Amino acid sequence: MEINTENKSLETQQIEIANFTYELPDHRIAKHPLENRDFSKLLVYRNAKIDERVFRDLPNEIEPGTKMVYNNTKVIQARLIFHKETGARVEIFCLEPLNPADYNLAFQATGKSTWKCIVGNSKKWKSGVLSMSFFVEDKEYKLQAERVQLLDGAQEIQFSWNHDDLSFSEVLEQTGKIPIPPYLNRDTEDGDLVRYQTVYSKYEGSVAAPTAGLHFTDKVFSELDSRGIQREELTLHVGAGTFKPVKSEQIGDHEMHTEHIQVTAESLKSIAAGENGVIAVGTTSVRTLESLYWMGVKILSNSDDPKLLKQWEAYELPKHFSVVESFHAICDYMEENELSFFNAATQIIIAPGYDFKVIKGLVTNFHQPQSTLLLLISALVGEDWRNIYQYALDNDFRFLSYGDSSLLMRKG
Repeated sequence: MEINTENKSLETQQIEIANFTYELPDHRIAKHPLENRDFSKLLVYRNAKIDERVFRDLPNEIEPGTKMVYNNTKVIQARLIFHKETGARVEIFCLEPLNPADYNLAFQATGKSTWKCIVGNSKKWKSGVLSMSFFVEDKEYKLQAERVQLLDGAQEIQFSWNHDDLSFSEVLEQTGKIPIPPYLNRDTEDGDLVRYQTVYSKYEGSVAAPTAGLHFTDKVFSELDSRGIQREELTLHVGAGTFKPVKSEQIGDHEMHTEHIQVTAESLKSIAAGENGVIAVGTTSVRTLESLYWMGVKILSNSDDPKLLKQWEAYELPKHFSVVESFHAICDYMEENELSFFNAATQIIIAPGYDFKVIKGLVTNFHQPQSTLLLLISALVGEDWRNIYQYALDNDFRFLSYGDSSLLMRKG
């Protein structure tokens, strides 16, 4: 019997966020990473049973032939701190590029680049151009920031610098700071430049790390390879909205942020051909994989704009297509349009009632109360999320971005 997708979507939208809370004492939030990435604790949830391991034991917990999918995005030094002549501090937080709008082109831009930004202490910047000096090989240069217009909850800022041989990526490396999460309640430190970055990060664009990947080391990868556990990568640039709290009482009133996806046809075919299912590394990989499935469905269904997945579309689209059919539809679309990469955008929200199509499990950290990430965990393991988090609290697991990890296998 066909399930009424409209009713299913409505039921999910009526979920009350107050039902997804737990007490998280401040001292349980990991303010700094462990000295060794793979020494973090690992909670393993499988068949409603909880076990405790160390992260370097992860390869022994995964069946050979499993495809593990990683988000290879790289965190940019997105926080720029300017000081006016009066001494007032104005912080500009780069969110996403506007001109050029393509991430790769924006980071390669020379001379100027325009971005959507959040401006801290904006009242101190009523007019004029902000400026800061920076040095490259003992030579002084100047970075300027100028307001263009107000945007919804943000501002359009044009950056310019007086060195046409320097890309915006290189300018950020000299002038910016890594945007560590606000709940750490501390300033960025030198160590964060390395530790708030996965060892496999490649493509610049995120303002928050895909933190499940922070535990991986070359040694863990070597063990995964030796056990016949396959690896594949894709890219989702993590936006500041990942820290956006759910302020509405019901999930349906919460607006999900947009995040940008990039994947190759080769990766899609590889993932679709997995012998023993897919385990996503991090919630960002989950959102990417599941979004790609629905984008393929949009192509197969001749829906409008397959490169954009809106917040609730995944609950309303046809569900009978296989992953192979969906991913190959994207590959065909890429070939027809002569695309080297499938660049797309997603607002997907994964909450209880969501029908997972791609993944069988997830490697992830422990998330904030009343967050969309906790909703995703609940969608995967059901009400057992409470037992999982209570076990972690009772057994001295460290929480949030620099905290410990878990391997959660899907129920059913």
